[in-house]
Formats: sequence, structure tokens, C-alpha cells
Amino acid sequence: MESIKRIFRAYDIRGIYGEDLTDDVALDVGRAFGTYIGSGSRLVVGRDVRLSGESLQKALMEGLMSTGCNVTDIGMVPTPTLYFAIIHYSEDGGVMVTASHNPPEWNGFKLCREGGFPIAEGMGMEDVKRIFFSKQFISASPGELKRYGEALNDYADFIMERVNIQKRLKVAVDLGNGVCSLIVPRLFKSAGVDVVAINDEPDGRFPAHKPEPTGETLKELMGVVRKERADLGIGYDGDGDRALFLDDRGRVIPTDITLTLLAEHYLKMGGGAVIYDILSSTLVEEKIRELGGKPIVSRVGRAYILDAMKREGAVLGGETSGHLYFAEIYGFDDAVYAGLKMAEVLSKMDLKLSEFVDSTPKYPSTPVKSYQCPDELKFRVVEEITRDFREMGYDIITIDGVKVIDGDGWFLIRASNTLPQIKMKAEAKTEEKLRRLVDLAEKKIREKMEG
Repeated sequence: MESIKRIFRAYDIRGIYGEDLTDDVALDVGRAFGTYIGSGSRLVVGRDVRLSGESLQKALMEGLMSTGCNVTDIGMVPTPTLYFAIIHYSEDGGVMVTASHNPPEWNGFKLCREGGFPIAEGMGMEDVKRIFFSKQFISASPGELKRYGEALNDYADFIMERVNIQKRLKVAVDLGNGVCSLIVPRLFKSAGVDVVAINDEPDGRFPAHKPEPTGETLKELMGVVRKERADLGIGYDGDGDRALFLDDRGRVIPTDITLTLLAEHYLKMGGGAVIYDILSSTLVEEKIRELGGKPIVSRVGRAYILDAMKREGAVLGGETSGHLYFAEIYGFDDAVYAGLKMAEVLSKMDLKLSEFVDSTPKYPSTPVKSYQCPDELKFRVVEEITRDFREMGYDIITIDGVKVIDGDGWFLIRASNTLPQIKMKAEAKTEEKLRRLVDLAEKKIREKMEG
């Protein structure tokens, strides 16, 4: 039971298939969500390429229909297609069967209500969890199941109407054997882009590399960008809601710079708010203000960024993990669309992408560092760290973990929402200050984890 409790996370349900996540668990997740959202609701369900996806989807849909929900199976699609389908087909909600960037033995469920809004911590997840464990499921005449195979094409038509690439480009993409293999190459070709694709066969074992785009997993793509003299490289995650970009020299572009490049594009068209997560560089806030925009910081996570996007009427949002959110596609995070928009922005620039990257100022920072910590301990550890720094008199922000601000630098310590880890990132105006901040943060993390 304790292991099953761990699958309920801040903004999704996620676990290892065959251990804490089984078909029986999926059946009850369907019953719980169907009870929560109400008999007679119309829901769409999709899945990514994971080997356990079809079995879990079948059990989930059986659970949903047992509560009287009517289900449309849209098959294997990127996660953004599921979000699109909820609004485009006027559904009451939906479920994506995916573990996103987690290793292949993982799977899970992203639950959405009307408008594609996520079920997350503070936004309904507690209710679904309570129903799941109490097993107080509603009983109703079984809902209907239908299958619709055109969702991917409808989605493609929708996003392509919003893309305008103005000159011939060459783009190299690493699909990572994920679900983007089904759509990304043909969309770039349709947009008039020369595309070089690698690892483009859908395979739920993810044989090429882990389904998370990082500097380590995209080494092959770096070589392809340089060899092919591509203008842009893009690495996608397993379910198509995150992307990492490479410049024409095959270098990974920091996600903060990606966001500032897109912000420049959108804010020049008329201003507005831009949402960014608390892990973002101070430069993001500075750049948004410089461009006449309204910078708004948010807690990490799709549920919270999307909520801020809607609440503030923002034109753009971004997370350091690689999620990018766009007002013109209902505010959703979408790596497929993000890749196309990056190509569009690049097609309108006189500079090469590497020239833009090199001309953008940067502050010394660490990557996000991970420290293994059991799920049942990680939040308590962060609470104790927060208390200590507050008592020490530091200026802190606590919307997501604890961000400790010390003059011309900061570090953030937070519990991962998806893995048994504590995360830390630091930034400062100088390398010396950065080293001091990292030492302080890591000393406190070790002290609390060992204690």
C-alpha cells in the first residue's frame, strides 16, 4: 500500500510497471477519476510508445466506463495532442498514459479536466487519491467506447496554421524513439524545412538513449548537426511535451536563452506577460522587463505554469526543464509546436542561432543537481532546510521548495515532483560567489539527509 501511495505525485500519477503500477491499479485509477469527474462525462484517452501503454490504457478505460463515462480512444499520440483533443472536440477531460521522460520501465497517467487543465496537487489530485484509496466508486450503466484515428491529423492541421517559416532551413531532430517520431519529420517537411531525423522509429524500449533530452543523451545529435551543417537541432522527450535545442555549432542552448529568444519574438508583437519557473536565471526576468513585458515567476510544474498562463493572459511560458507554453495553442506546453516556432523565429533572424546565443549575457550557474532521497523523506528534508535558512536570517522565497537569495546570487532547493530526489540549482554574478553558494547548499542538504 505504501508503494502505491507513492504513485500519486504533485501533478500526475507515475510508477514502475509491474511493481507499484499494475493493470489493476490502472483500473482503479479509471474508476477514481470517473467518479471524480462524473458519470456521463465525455473523455479522450491516448498513450505514448511505452510497452506497457496499451495494457494500462485498456484497464484505465474499463475503469472509466464502469462509472458511466464515455471514452474516445485516440491511440498513440504525443501528449500535446491529447490536450488539444480535449478542447477541439469539446470533451469534459482526458487521460494521457505516459511517464514522459522517465526510464522505459515506468508509466503513468496525466489526468485533465475540461479545457485541458491538469488534475494536480491543490487542483483535484487529493480528491482523486482519496476516492482511489477509499474505493468509493460510483456505479452506473457502462459508458460507451469509440475509437478515433484522426486526432493526430486534426492536431497537425491546427498547429501548422500557426507556423510561418520564411526561409529554407535545415533542422536535425533526435526523436529518441518516442511518440514524436509519428509526426515531427512530416510537419517540418510540410513547412518547407530540410529535416534530418535520427532515432525516428517508435520503440517503447527507447534503445537509442533515455527518453529525456539532455547534453548526455543528445551527443549523437550534436554530431549530426555539425556534420549536416544544420541551422538548428532539436531533441524531444518520450511523449512530446519537452524539447532541448542545439545551435548550428551543435551546442546545447540553455533553456533560459531559448525562452528569452521566444520572448523577444512574442513581446515585439505587442507586449504581455511571460511566465517562467523559479529555477530560471535572473537574466530571464531582466530580458522580459527590457522588452516591455511583464515577468511572472511560478512554481515548477505544468499545472502551475498553465494556471499562471490562464490567470495572467500570458503570451508565453517556459520551464528550465524544457517545457514551453504558447497562448495561441490554448496555453499548452508542446514540444512539437515549440520546435516549429523556433524554426520560424530563426527563419526571420539575420543572425545564426550560435551568434544569438553568444551575444546573450549569461551568469555563472550550476545545472540542476539531483540528490537521491526517498519519496517519504524528501519533502520533510526540504522543510527542515527551509526552517534553518529562515532562522539564519536569509531572504527566502518558498513558492516551491526554498530559494535562498544572498546578495548577487541565489540557490534553490526543492523536492522533485516525479522522482525520489532533491534538486538544487545555484546562480551568481561571479564564479567565486557561485562556489560559496553551492558549498553552503550542499552542506545543508547532506546535513539534513544524513541526520
